[in-house]
Amino acid sequence: MSHTPHALADQLPDQAEAISARKQSDPHFARLADEYHELNREIHRGETNVEPMDDMHLEELKKKRLALLDQIKGMLEAA
Repeated sequence: MSHTPHALADQLPDQAEAISARKQSDPHFARLADEYHELNREIHRGETNVEPMDDMHLEELKKKRLALLDQIKGMLEAA
C-alpha cells in the first residue's frame, strides 16, 4: 500500500494517540476523521492522475480538506 501524503496522523503526529482514542469514543469525531481520510485519498488520486480532475476542482477539495483539518484540530485542542 502506498503512503498517501497529508494523512491525518502525519499532519498531527503529536496527536496520533488522541486521534485514535477520540475516534473510538466520539462518533462525530470519527465521522470527521473518516471524511478527511476519504477526501485526502481523492486528492491524492487527482494529484497522481489516477483519477484526473481539473485544477479548480482539485483546489476546492484541498480547501475542504484544510477546513476539516482545522475542525479536527479544534476538537482535539478543546478536549
